[in-house]
Amino acid sequence: MAYQIDLQGKVALITGASSGLGTQFAKTLAQAGATVVLAARRLDRLQALAQEIAQAGGTAHCVTMDVTQTESIDAAIAQVLASAGQIDILVNNSGVSTTQRIVDVTPKDYDFVFDTNTRGSFFVAQAVGKYMIKRAKIAQDSGHPAPAQRIINIASVAGLKVLSQISTYCMSKAAVIHMTQAMALEWGRYGMNINAICPGYIETEINAEHWETDLGKKLIQKLPRKRIGQATDLDGLLLLLASEQSGFMNGSIITADDGLLVT
Repeated sequence: MAYQIDLQGKVALITGASSGLGTQFAKTLAQAGATVVLAARRLDRLQALAQEIAQAGGTAHCVTMDVTQTESIDAAIAQVLASAGQIDILVNNSGVSTTQRIVDVTPKDYDFVFDTNTRGSFFVAQAVGKYMIKRAKIAQDSGHPAPAQRIINIASVAGLKVLSQISTYCMSKAAVIHMTQAMALEWGRYGMNINAICPGYIETEINAEHWETDLGKKLIQKLPRKRIGQATDLDGLLLLLASEQSGFMNGSIITADDGLLVT
C-alpha cells in the first residue's frame, strides 16, 4: 500500500515563487493537490509558472507582492482571499543575500537583507496569521475545532551556524528562527502549526554558476558528503509540514543540510 500526502482542498500561498526554492515549493504543493497562490514582484515569471502548473493538471493563481512594503503585503493577501477564498498554508520563502566581509557591509547592504529576510518575513506571517486567527476563532465560537493551518518559514542552516562572508544573511535567518518559535508559542492555540525549514547549500538558478567556480568547488569538498543539494531534496519535508501529518509539530526548526551542521 502506497502512502500519499493529499492536499486537495487546501490553498497554499508561496512567497518568492518566481525563482529558486519558491518555484519548486509551488510545483510540489500543486502536485500534492493544493491550489497554489504564487507571490513575488515579477508577475511575468509567476504567470509562466502558473501556466506550467496548469499544464501538469494543477491549479495556480498569481499575485504581485513586494514583501518589503506592508501595503503591498496587505493588498496581496486581500487579493488571495478574493480569488482563492482562503489560506491554509503559507510558505514564507522570500529571501536575499550579499557576500562580503563584515567590515565592508554598508547600511544599504544591511537594510537590503533585513528588509526582505526578517522584516518582510515577519509582516507576511503577521498578515496571514491575523487571517488564520480570525478564521480559527469563528470555528471555535461555533463549537467546531479550529481548522488545520500551517505556516512554514524558510530559514537557513546559516541561522544556526555562522558561515563566512554572509554575516548579515546569517543574522537575518537567525531572527527568522526565533520568530518562528515566538509565533508557535502565541498562535498554537488557534490550530496553527508554525515551523521552519533550515536548508543547507542548495543549487538554484541564482547560485548555479558559483558551484562551477574554483571557490565553489573548494567549498563542496569541505562538505560532509562533498555535494550540494537540489531543490527537490526539500520536497518530503515541505509536504510533511504542509500536511495534517505534522499536527504535533509546532515551533520545530528542522535542518535539511546533508550533515553540514555536524562539521
